[in-house]
Amino acid sequence: MRLRIDLGYDGTGFYGWARQPQLRTVQGEVESALRKILHLTGEPGRQDGEPREQEIRLTVAGRTDTGVHALHQVCHIDIEPEILERCVGHMQASPTEALYRRLRRVVPDDIAIHAVSVAPEGFDARFSALERTYVYRVSDAGQPVDPRTRGFVVAIDDPLDIEAMNEAAAHTIGLHDFGSFATPNPGGTTIRNVKLARWTRVPTLPLTGVETEQQAGETQAGETPVGKTQAGKTQSGETMTDSMGEGTSEIADGASASGRYVTSHVESGLVCFTIVADAFARNMVRSLVNGCLQVGRGRKTVEWFAGKIAEPVREGSTGPAAAKGLTLEHVQYPADDQLAERAQAIRAKRTL
Repeated sequence: MRLRIDLGYDGTGFYGWARQPQLRTVQGEVESALRKILHLTGEPGRQDGEPREQEIRLTVAGRTDTGVHALHQVCHIDIEPEILERCVGHMQASPTEALYRRLRRVVPDDIAIHAVSVAPEGFDARFSALERTYVYRVSDAGQPVDPRTRGFVVAIDDPLDIEAMNEAAAHTIGLHDFGSFATPNPGGTTIRNVKLARWTRVPTLPLTGVETEQQAGETQAGETPVGKTQAGKTQSGETMTDSMGEGTSEIADGASASGRYVTSHVESGLVCFTIVADAFARNMVRSLVNGCLQVGRGRKTVEWFAGKIAEPVREGSTGPAAAKGLTLEHVQYPADDQLAERAQAIRAKRTL
């Protein structure tokens, strides 16, 4: 039987997803936890005619590099039902629920198990995926960096020209050979279909519903909640903004219009690159980020970037940006009855 495992991880302490000898990797940690839970000792294959041990081998939607994070990663494992039964023990739960509960407890705290489920027929974590979404986060213009974000945000001193960066990113949309922005793939291809590529600045937002006891008392006495009017504006008249950026706020981080403390959204002010594609070549996202950042800092032109898309030639100026700013945010799959067809289609080598 095939199980689907949804998980996330902080990539800071890992040498990427893929198992590597003597190195700490996400795949290695999860497979080790599975072997422990399922009472599988040692490597698969016994000697002298003994029964062959079940092999634990995860197949993942997308292999992340050293230091890259995942909010939502998907993998699958093929396992014999009688082996899966071993994890139930005294638990009053189905085998998959028991595995989910135990796996959450056994994996290290920089890995989060979101779900374990029986995969529908035809499901393949890698080949059935319709698209992957990555986000790269930057703090620009020498702004003070929230120490809570130090593990997933790259700080730079230069102010970024987001308009120019979006002009560059627009050239990535569609089916292209991204050879200028990817590690060479002998025997494979660097042709990919990018569906969305966009730079945005997260508005400076306060967390909603945060108020002190004094503020709560004032509200009960008839005052408008701190920092907002009944019309959804700040007390000084600036329009507040929602998570989609439908407006801007001029309130400084950490203070409301009345001067009282307001807890800021942890990503306020960050510059974020969101990219969606059917799949990505190795180092492709971070290399595109680096190219766009060079444009945004005024070091390269949009025409230079467009030329790299038009003529895919790998060279030093299009190397990858720092890993820690990148997060795999989501993996999208088709309806269950289309999984097998999708997996078969994606195995075909892409051509222009």
